[in-house]
Amino acid sequence: MKTVHEYTYEILRNNNITTIFGNPGSNELPFLKNFPEDFKYILALHEGAAVSMADGYAQASGQVGFVNLHSAAGTGNAMGAFSNAWNSHTPLVITSGQQTRQMMGVEALLTNFDAILLPKPLVKWSHEPASAAEVPHAMSRAIALASAEAAGPVYLSIPYNDWDVEVDDENQHLLPKQVVTAQCLSKQALSDIHKHIHNAKNIAVILGPDIDRQDAFDEAVKFVEKLNVPVWGAPSPPRCPFPNQHANFRGFLPASIAGISNILTEFDLVLVFGAPVFRYHQYEPGKYLAANTKLIALSCDIQEAARAPMGLIYVCDLKNSLKRLTQNIVAKTKKLQPRATLTSAPPSKDGYIAPERLFDLINNTAPKNSIYTNESTSTNSILWERIHFNKQGRYYFAAAGGLGYAMPAAVGIQIAKPNTQVIAIIGDGSANYSITALWTAAQYKLPIIFIILRNGNYGALRWFADVLDAHNVPGLDIPNIDFTQLAAGYGVSACCVNNDEAFIQCFKQALAAKKPTLIEVQTVAEIPSQDLD
Repeated sequence: MKTVHEYTYEILRNNNITTIFGNPGSNELPFLKNFPEDFKYILALHEGAAVSMADGYAQASGQVGFVNLHSAAGTGNAMGAFSNAWNSHTPLVITSGQQTRQMMGVEALLTNFDAILLPKPLVKWSHEPASAAEVPHAMSRAIALASAEAAGPVYLSIPYNDWDVEVDDENQHLLPKQVVTAQCLSKQALSDIHKHIHNAKNIAVILGPDIDRQDAFDEAVKFVEKLNVPVWGAPSPPRCPFPNQHANFRGFLPASIAGISNILTEFDLVLVFGAPVFRYHQYEPGKYLAANTKLIALSCDIQEAARAPMGLIYVCDLKNSLKRLTQNIVAKTKKLQPRATLTSAPPSKDGYIAPERLFDLINNTAPKNSIYTNESTSTNSILWERIHFNKQGRYYFAAAGGLGYAMPAAVGIQIAKPNTQVIAIIGDGSANYSITALWTAAQYKLPIIFIILRNGNYGALRWFADVLDAHNVPGLDIPNIDFTQLAAGYGVSACCVNNDEAFIQCFKQALAAKKPTLIEVQTVAEIPSQDLD
């Protein structure tokens, strides 16, 4: 007979899960003992960073990410990262060690009291097996649920004395088990959507992050080009669903009711693919849509479809649906207005590099297939204008807006894509939430380039202060942080720059170094013009 420990590692191996992210405590050691040679353990210095690393890895690799946390304390530390994974539909199996069953009843130290309640509502499923014999089945079930659409994180709390228990050989049936889900539009649904498209005079297309996640990027481009209509990205994009320099692209919708309805008021049909309808942020009341505007949405998530305030919504596979819809549509003859030409930003001066200039320099110097994580929230709109994202899987952002995502996510993405340059663009306020990711990047020799925009304040919050008419607010300034010294302490090479020539030199050196590098850029505060997108 095999032990729970042996069955669990075989189940993970058979599901192509051989990379484990974590920050272990005493309860987790029995799971990690005799760690198999074909598995890799990625150590993070904080549980939130461990989950964000696994999040980035899962999104970039297309595999289920696996995280091992420490009981209630570790789970609590990681809850902000749970929120991002939940909103980005990232398939994660998050395990935590539980106190030995013999002492759970007396709530001994490190007991995860009511363990299944702790991560809710930010997981698809939360479970603590009723006995050691149930652990292999629970692990198999967790993997299937995490990857089933809409994908997302699941949580298992496992008492540490379960791992050495020998269990029934019937668990062998779990090893070859597979779960395949398919959600195809019916012929009738396709016909109905085609009729709406044919009858519409003026169509807008809105694309969301699940286009990129479901590998439907190219299908979305073909659909938009054949229909010949303008396309926007859905608000607050955690991924890039369409080439941002494409002639049909009109930018990202603002995250407000009035802002969206004002942009879409001239259209009689709005087609939404792979996005909630819609994720609002700042409160700007108005009509959801104009009276003459019809909305049809295709989503992978029944929850998002159910809570939408309007529209005809189909829950289905996006890649398959876009491919089939494209086959029989007829292009609209209305001529599109050309996009405004963006001029190059002026060179740096006065001892700082403006964000516009910095992003031009990055775009012109970085390898064209680079992958970016972004957590410079006050410069998002500038970044989208200046850096080109023309292929699948090139951009990642915190889906729930929780800070501390981009630096550890870059670690996970670089592990998943070892032959592609990963560049993390971080604000100096955001960097403090997950600066420990530098240590992991150094220990595993990951050639990530971390670019920190240092302006000494929380720029995004200054914008919100104006929106909310909240003046004389404390805590918005963060001066006198030397990120180069912090990087050196974690074993990462670093430089500080304040002009074009110094940045280009340091950036090229970082590209050639093949090891993690931090570049601190002296810049100025930018206030978003309308939204944090």
